[in-house]
Amino acid sequence: MIDVAFNTANLVARYTGYRYELANWGAQQAKTIAQTDEEAWRSICKDIAAAGFKTVEVWEAHAAPELLGDAVYGLPELHRHELAGASLVAAPGCYPTAAILALAPFVRGGTVEPGGIVVDAASGGSGAGRAGSDRLHFGAVDEDFTAYGLLTHRHTPEIEPEVGASVLFTPHLAPMNRGILATCYARPVGDLDTAGALALLEGAYEGEPFVVVSDRSPSTKATAGSNCAHLTARVDLRTGWLVVLCALDNLVKGAAGQAVQCANLALGLPEAEGLPVAGMYP
Repeated sequence: MIDVAFNTANLVARYTGYRYELANWGAQQAKTIAQTDEEAWRSICKDIAAAGFKTVEVWEAHAAPELLGDAVYGLPELHRHELAGASLVAAPGCYPTAAILALAPFVRGGTVEPGGIVVDAASGGSGAGRAGSDRLHFGAVDEDFTAYGLLTHRHTPEIEPEVGASVLFTPHLAPMNRGILATCYARPVGDLDTAGALALLEGAYEGEPFVVVSDRSPSTKATAGSNCAHLTARVDLRTGWLVVLCALDNLVKGAAGQAVQCANLALGLPEAEGLPVAGMYP
């Protein structure tokens, strides 16, 4: 895919095979182009500029768009009521779960600016799945720390609608077997301080069986083997940044455990049935 040299905001172009659609462009227009046709992409950029837009986002098409209307996003902390009786659930993976749980209460509560949000997240090797890869061999991962999916990671368009803001998401591969640690940055609005940020998280997740809010910095090992997400927050009054951290086990709350949690809710079973809450630490 040719890179379109625009920053992301305001306008969404949904890339569907060889077709793009410009939302909010009066009478909606669409053009069919060759995926590697650079001249066509230049024409698109001119069309966007002529229409008064300055930005565009380009993402891969969904493989089964006809099912989107029936599916429930499987993050129980935000969609518990929709999950009851659901027949089709799309459970989010580890990166979206960590980022959304960390940021959604602040964006939805209007306590941070809905732009300029940064998510830096690190995952263990198991976060890449079971398929073999040269970059996942022990000799490649051990004693290394790398970023990947720069600017175009597929989880970005999953995170943004749930958080309700534009997000710069950068994933990293860490030399560990399992675990996710997401460090999220946003600009506070008003007089938010650390005590207020922690209180907001505690209020948002009060009574949630698998979310732990604490003033301690989260540890991936403390969540290993559990279905829990550990959260904390700080407001740096000197630099004007809110920092929210979330740690979880990518194989449990970020994968199979979350699926079981959603299935329990969909089937009317106790939500925590069969799910551990204590991590295997140390």
